[in-house]
Amino acid sequence: MTTEQDVLDLATRARVAARALALATRAEKDAALHAMAEALLSEAERVLAANAEDVARAEQGGTPANVVDRLRLTDERLAGMAQGLREVAGLPDPVGEVVRGSTLANGLELRQVRVPFGVVGMIYEARPNVTADAAGICLKSGNAVLLRGSSSAASSNAAIVGVLRDAAASAGLPADVVQLVPSQTRDTVKALMRARGHVDVLIPRGGAGLIRSVVEESTVPVIETGVGNCHVYVDRAADLDKALALVLNSKTHRTSVCNAAESLLVHAEVAEAFLPRVVAALREAGVTVHGDAAFTAYDGVVAATDDDYGREYLSLDIAAAVVPDLDAALDHVRRFSSGHSDAIVTEDQGAARRFVAEVDSAAVLVNASTRFTDGGEFGFGAEIGISTQKLHARGPMGLPEMTSTKYVVTGDGHVR
Repeated sequence: MTTEQDVLDLATRARVAARALALATRAEKDAALHAMAEALLSEAERVLAANAEDVARAEQGGTPANVVDRLRLTDERLAGMAQGLREVAGLPDPVGEVVRGSTLANGLELRQVRVPFGVVGMIYEARPNVTADAAGICLKSGNAVLLRGSSSAASSNAAIVGVLRDAAASAGLPADVVQLVPSQTRDTVKALMRARGHVDVLIPRGGAGLIRSVVEESTVPVIETGVGNCHVYVDRAADLDKALALVLNSKTHRTSVCNAAESLLVHAEVAEAFLPRVVAALREAGVTVHGDAAFTAYDGVVAATDDDYGREYLSLDIAAAVVPDLDAALDHVRRFSSGHSDAIVTEDQGAARRFVAEVDSAAVLVNASTRFTDGGEFGFGAEIGISTQKLHARGPMGLPEMTSTKYVVTGDGHVR
């Protein structure tokens, strides 16, 4: 049984590794990332066999299909994880970047530069690809990482971390830049949350319950990632062909991710033309629509409740409503959105500007699918999560968001 002291010991080892990593050059870090990518592919059989154990346990335990999908690894997904590491290697190193600088009136040279946090704790659920993404981003940004995945992915995470540690060591970095925190009990989560002074920042990534628990109980500073109750609003001035494609892509491209659309709003002036088309298309795609009175007039639509409009389904379900105008759409989004990603479909630039200005979310999209809110799609490389908070980092968190800053003041015997 892992004790709180065991977790603190892991954090102590991570602190030692972080000091060494802080001195590593970009070339050294990139070499380690490429070694990790190659190792994931060369050890694919080992990783996939471990993942098959997790998937089998999940299926035998009656785990919902969408959760099993998040858990499952394939050759293609493993190749994607490796490619993500290579892409991170190709990105600029944020460490040492001068955010701003100047020479003061008294001759002092002032520079604000990016520096690593030090030790990052990552608490996440189900998705073993996050293990590689988090390890790669933390390494490139100069941070040692303590990975505490869910027990459902224990075999997968152990295999992946073992591969990554060996690869880091083969490239000349301390293996302890990546460590796995045991997941057999929730006590290890509590230990991470209480490890103030040992762990510099915690990042929870998972369901609403996990995130809320970490945010409310942790004494370690937290970067809050959020659930995705993402909206698509079809405006009166929408191109309805475009709108249909965007709704389907936002909802069905991959349902088990936080940037999938969970709510659909349609302006009343286009409802008569659009509702038959969108309901039929969603039905054909296997989506259950939870709708208001306008939507329940169509076969297969079930009546929606307020709880439905506030849900992150992560499944082939979507809440839907007809709104009388843009004001009502904005009110609905303000009430139910989780602040992740919300989209408007319109050819009216005035409506688009209002939506962008008044929707307070990490990403606001105009005539684009909510599925684009993603570190890779934004050109950041593999992301460590999507922050819905407003402090320090917001939206997809890439390399710069995994750093803090320090001021470097250079004088020539200056005294005050």
